[in-house]
Amino acid sequence: MSDTIKYAVFGAGSWATAIVKMLCENLDEVGWYMRSAYTKEHLLKEQHNPSYLSSVEFNSEQLKLSNDINEIADWADVLIFVIPSAFIHAELKKLSVDISNKTVVSAVKGIMPETGKLVGEHFHDIYNIPFANIAVIAGPCHAEEVALERLSYLTIACDDAKKAQAIADTLSSDYIKTKISDDVIGIEYAVMLKNIYAIAAGIAHGLGYGDNFQSVLMSNAIREMKRFIKKTHKMKRNINNSAYLGDLLVTGYSVFSRNRMFGSMVGKGYTVKSAQMEMNMVAEGYYATKSAYDLNKKNKNKVQLPIIKAIYEILYENKNPKQVFEKLVDKLD
Repeated sequence: MSDTIKYAVFGAGSWATAIVKMLCENLDEVGWYMRSAYTKEHLLKEQHNPSYLSSVEFNSEQLKLSNDINEIADWADVLIFVIPSAFIHAELKKLSVDISNKTVVSAVKGIMPETGKLVGEHFHDIYNIPFANIAVIAGPCHAEEVALERLSYLTIACDDAKKAQAIADTLSSDYIKTKISDDVIGIEYAVMLKNIYAIAAGIAHGLGYGDNFQSVLMSNAIREMKRFIKKTHKMKRNINNSAYLGDLLVTGYSVFSRNRMFGSMVGKGYTVKSAQMEMNMVAEGYYATKSAYDLNKKNKNKVQLPIIKAIYEILYENKNPKQVFEKLVDKLD
């Protein structure tokens, strides 16, 4: 990949905005697709996203903005998708240009709820993208801290190490440190699962559990994550690396975590629907919970996932959070 490679971001939420900011540190022009015509016009006029990370100022001359997904997909060589998993299927249906020769990067923190497939698998199966041209971005990295230019870390996973390094270099800056990995599937699952555990941490906080219990919950969560990923994609990996454990911890503990916030609201007595309506952002863990639960249910030899099962019961079976957690605490060690 050379310096002439063109990058584009698809999505206009906080994480998409943060990734555009990272790219603008190193590129003269960045493509940016957003569904909202209002957001596009506001960016052109006011130099910032009106709805997310509004403190980040852009040079509009550095941005190729469009409400046409095909225009941006055709223009760019590297397509970074940052659309919430609940909406990406509908957005991708608008694609009519051939992207089989592109590099696709998933920064989607979930899997396709319609099929239960990883985002990378979907692009391979539907758009004929070779697996060597599919990459995944993982943290630990909150968009809000990128906006503040606080030191953050990213892991870029791709089967092609040269492509992974090129993407990593393009995202790197004084405040963004990057590393690469070949565990594309494992990291994509980890990115999904950590949001479920962050909801669990939020519910625990909302119910009044303290730091001692939270530490036990996170300790059990990383082991549960390890069991799930090992079952679905067995390969040598260190689950304590930052792409797994680090991303889990920041999502479970940070005040910027929308999944923790969503869980905390549920723990305090909000219904799932009312919590979703009050939040301005999508809590990916809500959709990930059903996907993870269903995937494990389909396995012939199911693994023990007491935390995921508990969150599923609360979110999808309308069970009382207090009663569910009273049973969960005896299953943790």
